[in-house]
Amino acid sequence: MSATTEPEGLEPRTTLFDHALRLHRDNPDGVLTRDGEPYPDDALHSGRRLKGHSDRRLDGADVTAVLDEHFARTDAPPSELADAFHDLYVPIHRNDHIAAAALRADRQRVRRTGRWLVRHATDRCSATVGLALLATDWTDEDIPLIQTIGLLSKQFGPLATEALSRRVSGTEALLWLAQRVAGWGRVYVVEQLCQRGVDGPAREWLLRHACDGDFLNGYFAGQLATAAHLHEAVLSSEADDDLWDHAGRLLKIMGDCGGVGMTLEHYPPAPIVLTAHATHLAAQAPTAARYTTAAFIAHHLADKAPHRSGCTAEERDHIVRRYLSVLDQPDWCDVVRADIDPSNDFYPWFADAVASPLHLRAFSD
Repeated sequence: MSATTEPEGLEPRTTLFDHALRLHRDNPDGVLTRDGEPYPDDALHSGRRLKGHSDRRLDGADVTAVLDEHFARTDAPPSELADAFHDLYVPIHRNDHIAAAALRADRQRVRRTGRWLVRHATDRCSATVGLALLATDWTDEDIPLIQTIGLLSKQFGPLATEALSRRVSGTEALLWLAQRVAGWGRVYVVEQLCQRGVDGPAREWLLRHACDGDFLNGYFAGQLATAAHLHEAVLSSEADDDLWDHAGRLLKIMGDCGGVGMTLEHYPPAPIVLTAHATHLAAQAPTAARYTTAAFIAHHLADKAPHRSGCTAEERDHIVRRYLSVLDQPDWCDVVRADIDPSNDFYPWFADAVASPLHLRAFSD
């Protein structure tokens, strides 16, 4: 097996790492649009969908066979693996077979191979295998490399979070990545942060910014509320508008994410957080976003049996009355009416589905 070379006259293919790095430099503190897609190797993968084994326990075994053969030859360079996995099914999550192959080989060689593949592979399959190798190690020195490729989070998010979680500085590294990914990538990173136990800057960010409006937030909203001790945060004197607004988003999500993640019904502090949010809403300046979020929460509470929100009937009715007393205030009505855009079909739907059942004054006068 020899290192891959480009046919004469063709431009060298862009590595996945260089692609991620360029996008990151263009927007160093922002989220990559579309998870960095299109990738530079899309043409190689267009219309191609490799399936795993019918016995899922064998997934990754083909990759392991290539790795074992490679590591058995002490003089084999990492570049030999540049295109070695393109025709194999490569798992994007942690895989026991691949991890075992890494642990059978010399640690420094495994790390060197993983670093080379992540840094130089022009095929996502090989870059993924490289990241899987680094995910078996624990050296902090590799964090920047892992974070950068992890920005392409749809493909590399699961293994990047696994790799970062094994590092001593893993929490800080995961937080950096969480702030720059969306979609499934954010799900992977936030779930990993919650599993580690959160405090300090990670907890502050989770309580204020983790939910970005994507429906996939439902996968981690309940985990976040539990791990970050939301019920304590809303009772703290340090709770600010960002925390209260994010708490509202969490409650809205958990009210209607059955089959995806934890709902209010299975969140024991639900009555505490709901009461605190409904009570504090009156002290906040009215905005259209706060109005609609509170209305969604109130509608869920009123529309479902009390136990579906983790409340008794008395608790549920009290919380709904608190929300409605704020939403029907003249200044709140004025704000949401001013936000109505005749060219947007959101508010007509909202008026029928949410405002009408609650008899909200802003939509009934």
